[in-house]
Amino acid sequence: MDLDVSERRLASVARAIPYFALVLCSVLYLLIADDSQSAKLVNTGIAVLAGLWMLWWFTLHPSWRARPELMAVFVLGVIVFFGVLGLRHPLFGFFSYAGYIYAIEVLRGWRKFAGVGTTGVLAATSMYGGLPDPNWESVLPYLALVVLVLVLAFTFTLVGQVTAEQSRKRKEMVEQLAATMKENAGLHAQLLIQAREAGVLDERQRMAREIHDTLAQGFTGIITQLQAAEQSADWRRHVDTAARLARENLTEARRSVHALRPVQLENAALPEALAEVVDGWSDAEGVPVELTTTGTARPMHPEVEVALLRTAQEALANVAKHACASRVGLTLSYMEDLVTLDVRDDGVGFDPGVGSDGFGLLTMRQRVSRLSGELGVESELGGGTAVSASVPAIPAEVAR
Repeated sequence: MDLDVSERRLASVARAIPYFALVLCSVLYLLIADDSQSAKLVNTGIAVLAGLWMLWWFTLHPSWRARPELMAVFVLGVIVFFGVLGLRHPLFGFFSYAGYIYAIEVLRGWRKFAGVGTTGVLAATSMYGGLPDPNWESVLPYLALVVLVLVLAFTFTLVGQVTAEQSRKRKEMVEQLAATMKENAGLHAQLLIQAREAGVLDERQRMAREIHDTLAQGFTGIITQLQAAEQSADWRRHVDTAARLARENLTEARRSVHALRPVQLENAALPEALAEVVDGWSDAEGVPVELTTTGTARPMHPEVEVALLRTAQEALANVAKHACASRVGLTLSYMEDLVTLDVRDDGVGFDPGVGSDGFGLLTMRQRVSRLSGELGVESELGGGTAVSASVPAIPAEVAR
């Protein structure tokens, strides 16, 4: 904005210079020149006509400045007025500024340099005091003055043209930048809306996963224990187990609502947390489970540990519901850039080609994929099932 204001002020000053130069020349001429009164009257009249010419063609009709043919006529008229006045008296040589300014501003291409060159020749002639006498002593100084004036005029014209072009490009860049910033502001607002919507969807998915991984599994265990109590003489043990599952389920529900880490990971590393989950599941289902840890166990990012723990819980829940297994094995492997969890059973298995991912497998895949990991499932009828989750080994320090 400040640059535009400065350019407008500079343009206003530049457009006032021809009038100032014409008035100054006329006043100096009337005060200093020793011409006759009739000559002064004629020259002053020509100066007035020159002023009216500039006023009509340029100042009062700014829309004409975009019409090259009209501006060529206008500049030609200014040059003729200047030539007549400059040849009639050298004091009008200062009026040459009008020819330079108008030619540079309103003419394009070769016409601009033709107007500047013609003005320069007339200015040099006026400064010399008129055309030289036809002898070398007069012609050579005159030609030298013409060349000097033309070199200066063309040099300043080229510099002004380059400067104007650079200014135009800078203005275009500023306008493009402003348009880009406005577009980016709109995109930013759109991204904020999308991020808010994605956050809501992600939170819904998180709650769905947590409900499935905690409440649904817990209620399934409670129902299983209560059904077993109806058919068993040792009903109290099953009722106690159901009560314990209910308390754990309530705790997990509260933790899920507040997006807290599973209770097993609160004060224990992932291998110990898995051992606690495995022992509890084995006691409740009566199926032996072997847990093995390979590699050097080290603290991982909370999201990594939660994803692997929940995957183990879901895989064990699937074994309990579908596998009819007699043995289960879990292997937690720490590698340089990956942490993997393998859960294998010797149950009835299924055909992955005709089966569809239930919500359990879907939630496991979502948890693992959120960490740029992979979940693999291998199974065959009568040959058991193997679930393998592999996630990047993101260290715990990254979360701090």
